[in-house]
Amino acid sequence: MALSPPNALLCPSLPLLLVVLLHHLSMFHALTTNSFIYDDGFRPVNLTLTGESVITSSGVLQLTNRRGLWSVGHAFYHDPLQFKDPSDASNTTASFSTQFIFAIVSGIETLRGSGFTFAVAPSMLPNTTGGDYLGLVRNSSNGNFSNHVFAVEFDTVLGTWLRDINDNHVGVDINGVISDTSQTAAYCTDDGKNETIDLKSGKMIQAWVDYNANEKLLNVTLAPIPFSSKPIRPLISYSVDLYPVLLDFMYVGFTSGTSNSASDHYILAWSFTINGKSQDLDLSNLPKISKKEVPIWKSASFLPYTTAFTALFFIMLGIISYLVYRTRKLSDTVEVWEQDYPHRLPYREIFNATKGFSEKEVLGRGGFGSVYTGVLPSSRMQVAVKRVSHNGKQGLREFVSEVSSMGRLRHRNLVQLQGWCRRKEELLLVYEFMPNGSLDTFLFGEKERNLSWEERFKILNGIASGLLYLHEGWEQVVVHRDVKASNVLLDAQLNGKLGDFGLARLYEHGTDPQTTHIVGTVGYMAPELLITGKATASSDVFSFGAFLLEVACGRRPVEITRPSDEVLLMSWVFMCWKRGELLSVIDERLEMRYVKAEAELVLKLGVLCSQLKPEDRPNMRQVVQLLNGDVPLHEVPLENLIIEDDNDHDQLAVAYSSSDIHISRFCSSSQTEKSTDTSRK
Repeated sequence: MALSPPNALLCPSLPLLLVVLLHHLSMFHALTTNSFIYDDGFRPVNLTLTGESVITSSGVLQLTNRRGLWSVGHAFYHDPLQFKDPSDASNTTASFSTQFIFAIVSGIETLRGSGFTFAVAPSMLPNTTGGDYLGLVRNSSNGNFSNHVFAVEFDTVLGTWLRDINDNHVGVDINGVISDTSQTAAYCTDDGKNETIDLKSGKMIQAWVDYNANEKLLNVTLAPIPFSSKPIRPLISYSVDLYPVLLDFMYVGFTSGTSNSASDHYILAWSFTINGKSQDLDLSNLPKISKKEVPIWKSASFLPYTTAFTALFFIMLGIISYLVYRTRKLSDTVEVWEQDYPHRLPYREIFNATKGFSEKEVLGRGGFGSVYTGVLPSSRMQVAVKRVSHNGKQGLREFVSEVSSMGRLRHRNLVQLQGWCRRKEELLLVYEFMPNGSLDTFLFGEKERNLSWEERFKILNGIASGLLYLHEGWEQVVVHRDVKASNVLLDAQLNGKLGDFGLARLYEHGTDPQTTHIVGTVGYMAPELLITGKATASSDVFSFGAFLLEVACGRRPVEITRPSDEVLLMSWVFMCWKRGELLSVIDERLEMRYVKAEAELVLKLGVLCSQLKPEDRPNMRQVVQLLNGDVPLHEVPLENLIIEDDNDHDQLAVAYSSSDIHISRFCSSSQTEKSTDTSRK
């Protein structure tokens, strides 16, 4: 048998080896790149340009121009950068710092373009919308949590429907172009005064964007060129946690969009660094913006046609406005005050999504009304639609105001509100769809599948994290007021998300909540609500304690059909704890398959969260630390615990005989102490 020469065997594999080698080199480059700078002109080889974006002959990055109407321009660094380390359990992103120099040149003051953004996105944002959406998102997906987009916008058009403060502002955008916070463009002078900057003046302006992941603080600073140095005081200093927004790998770059008018948006220099300070730009070596010829529509020969085109434009605009108004009038009535609240969806879209609120689309019913499933025609997103009845315009306005605020809550363990709509005496709330329904249906036999202990413990951790965000992680304190299994929904991976904010209330950090009506569910309400009527973060902790026992024991807090000593779940758990039979209360459907240390922790923590005095309960930060194993739970002196049955309201309370004993006695503040229980391994 003839043998092939050695070269004949090796040569065919060389191309494949080269391809594999190049692929690994490319991935290594993406993983190690954490800093770059362009201060002597841009080079196309390191940027990906789409839409109207070009690099001029002098090396200036031009995102959009005055000739491209209803267009989009994108320019992103060609490699994704790593913002999260999957092996890092600290739940923080990387810090980052960037600075760039830009100029916006408008042709006519009254017909300027919309502006541009510095963006951090999971992709290079194909299929986005121009105009007021700045090439950042589509109008149909604006504000969706699934966008995972962070941006700083430099906006030169007043979009009242997007809650813009004026036509010359800088805003912080998360998952859409409705800014979480914004300020009029300005800078701090050397003597400490604020001077306004006209973004569309055509002059060069320098911007700094710095995010400190440890402090969860974002700073945005502006200064005109030339200026002696970076101003000592930022224009925007905003507390925000980008961990839920950013993915492991993200692209950085710029976006812009035009509508029926346009501007030239230029980037002249740019530097970017992860986990460090961005490199300073060399202002002496900036590329020049080339002078353009006067467009034909601005020349003298075109002036005779201006009036005719302007008249035709306004006639068409009037016709379109009338048709839109008539369509809205036929499908829905929108009062002036309703335009101040975001996320309002057309009634016709929700009607079509639910197939005319068909009975076949009903997911469930309650005292509030019905919940329907549907698919929004504009975005093809599957949603759950709740129909809520209301009484009176004033009550509706207050409710919608709170709903609009909660629509800005963003946490992986909170059900995301996608929009709302009012139709006569009904309020329609549109939420993200949760395919596995409520936790209640798994715990109490409506689902054939039983949840394992690992799944239950993960859900408890998630809801605790969500409550901590509501109490401490947002600009206001949000008290849910109705934490229970039926208000916990499960996604496709059985992650728990807290939903149903119909009873929630908001108040400022450091202030007392206002007295309100006593609301909630029997068995979950803190006893002080009967006296003060004030729902607080501590009353949420009480409800969470009942929820902990509900999940671990697989039964509701109050069940009158049980023997007298087991009617109240809290009393039964505490009695078994005193007898040394604490684990006997664990849900029998688990068939003894659970982690002993975790089960004991959940049961004891459920009792401690349900103490009579609010000051003797742990706060949600302590609860999260205990559930995560960051601090151990010290032994609880059972002789100091007193069970009281509030017969007036069927509520269970646990009180200390001495008010000097607090939860700090039972959990250490040291972050270095860890539980050594081997049963979890």
